[in-house]
Amino acid sequence: MELKTVTAVVPTYNEQENIPLIYQKIANIFEQYRDKYNLEILFIDNCSKDKSRELIMELAQQDLRVKAIFNTKNFGFTRSTFYGLTQATGDCAILIFADMQDPPEIIPQFIEKWECGYKIVVGIKNRSRENPIFYFLRSCYYQIIKKISEIDHISQFDGFGLYDDTFLNVLRKLDDSLPYLRGIIAEIGFQRSEVNYTQEKRKQGKTKFNFFKLYDLAMLGITSYSKIIMRLATLLGFGIAFFSLFIAGCTFVYKLFNWDSYPIGNAAISIGVFFFGAVQLFFVGLLGEYILNINTRVMHHPLVIEEKRINFEETAEAAKEPAHHGTE
Repeated sequence: MELKTVTAVVPTYNEQENIPLIYQKIANIFEQYRDKYNLEILFIDNCSKDKSRELIMELAQQDLRVKAIFNTKNFGFTRSTFYGLTQATGDCAILIFADMQDPPEIIPQFIEKWECGYKIVVGIKNRSRENPIFYFLRSCYYQIIKKISEIDHISQFDGFGLYDDTFLNVLRKLDDSLPYLRGIIAEIGFQRSEVNYTQEKRKQGKTKFNFFKLYDLAMLGITSYSKIIMRLATLLGFGIAFFSLFIAGCTFVYKLFNWDSYPIGNAAISIGVFFFGAVQLFFVGLLGEYILNINTRVMHHPLVIEEKRINFEETAEAAKEPAHHGTE
């Protein structure tokens, strides 16, 4: 009987310190499954500027279980990660990040849940040893998006988890230039299980996520799965207009009865102008985020463009066909 294959998908960008560590961790963990599963480790590199690619190529030469996809440029974390999952050739894929903040040690728990029949097993951070400010901001974001979203988003989930090939086939068929994996998982509705863990500090190197990248990721989630903010803008506009008319009427009446002693004053006018200007700018900016999101999707650009593949037996075109990924 042919063994099933588990593909570990590892997105990388300037992770030269962590690549040998994550490879060794995954290889050691799967020693216990040697007689049960075949292992593949797929590195998808987002045009690293350090020695990440050289290290991946060395690993691929030493171990044929290591596959690699090198992108022509940095297409962004979200797109590269999603594309890596669609190119996994195993019966399931485990998405794990090279910084090892999400501990590889809980992979056996993912596999155990998968063997019980769950198509998706997600890792949930119930505690974190990262920067407490970032953890607090993420917690606030998850609470906000759960309130405003049309679907039930998964809190404290960054993509770390196991995905069955039936779910991966759905991802391969999606025509989305800006995929938001967390929202897709919650939206599609496959049977899902959760594994709690403590997020560790980054093992080596510096994080590639600054404030602007986190903001971009947050806006992708909001603009992809929420209409309530723009509807709130409309309701707020009606409310402010009604309030303004009411104040204008009161002012007019009061001026009629006290025309010689009631000055409106420049201060009141200035405050009103700046307040309404700020409200307009906020919602115009938010509307711009929605338009940018729509514009990117309408152009139908590819998720990534590959520069090179390593240790793939099939051609790049055949690797994308769902028929090559089914369970025997």
